[in-house]
Amino acid sequence: AVNIIPTSTGAAKAIGDVYPHLKGKLDGFAMRVPTVNGSVVDLKVNVEKVPTVEDINKKMKTAAEGSLKGILSYTDDPIVSTDIIGDPNSSIFSSIWTKVVGNLITVVSWYDNEWGYSNRLADLIIKRL
Repeated sequence: AVNIIPTSTGAAKAIGDVYPHLKGKLDGFAMRVPTVNGSVVDLKVNVEKVPTVEDINKKMKTAAEGSLKGILSYTDDPIVSTDIIGDPNSSIFSSIWTKVVGNLITVVSWYDNEWGYSNRLADLIIKRL
């Protein structure tokens, strides 16, 4: 198929199960596109305290190099969906798409819908052994 297909997703609502203070505050939908496993999320958030693009990117880079290393990676490169196929990280943060307009923040992150998830399951199994 060569169509882009809008569809529902439970991912945005599932965040409320992990972070109860966000329950009922997020929603979203997915666009199924004819690509191999590469996916991308475009997250928009209204905030009260407005950071700069540089602040957001710095915090994401710090997390990717620190506490979330191996789960989150960070790139300044203009990547495309095939670039992230086989990447074991759950999320590849793309700093070039970070935007702040008024109180609206936009961030973009890529992921391999199969391999990143599989790596987290393997991590869980190893942790439980």
